[in-house]
Amino acid sequence: MELGKTTTINMITGILNIDEGDIFIDGKSITKNPIEAKKNFGFVPDTPEVFEKLTGLEYLNLIGDVYEVDSKTRLKVINNLAKEFGIFEDLKDRIQTYSHGMKQKLLIISVLMHSPKNWILDEPLTGLDPKASYLLKSLMREHADKGNVVLFSTHVLDVAEKICDKIAIIDKGRLLFVGTIDELKEKSKTNTTLEESFLKITGDEE
Repeated sequence: MELGKTTTINMITGILNIDEGDIFIDGKSITKNPIEAKKNFGFVPDTPEVFEKLTGLEYLNLIGDVYEVDSKTRLKVINNLAKEFGIFEDLKDRIQTYSHGMKQKLLIISVLMHSPKNWILDEPLTGLDPKASYLLKSLMREHADKGNVVLFSTHVLDVAEKICDKIAIIDKGRLLFVGTIDELKEKSKTNTTLEESFLKITGDEE
């Protein structure tokens, strides 16, 4: 199996089986204790596939039930984030009427419902309007600054350069680098942008 970013994330989250070895989320094995491991993270996939026959509010309450979030907490999360992301008035509508961006916002809100320590986000900015994109990046930065984990995949290197403490580069199934941007620049012998360092490391520089 060739490991790209989405394949790797799908193994971390237990969507795909692992060929060998194991993955631990806060000490919980995703293969041996999948339920306990999954309680420790929130996951936004690269495509917002949800139960489209439900209304937005029904979906959020379903997720709240799954993670055993009390009614007071879920109401606070739904009210605050749905208003911030601009979909509060749309929660009464069926998800099948939502645009891609609205579904993405709904997924993000549902992921934050149980306040997971670890966020796993696969291309979460796709389809978001500029305001929502800025809000999510601010939430990611705030979450990480509190000592939590945000595992974030993206093809947009400018975004990664601005908000990530450490980066990993996967190219054609190979993990080429893990470390800080400064360490990457040192390894690639560049001192400009993450994009230039990326091209140098992957050998795609002309």
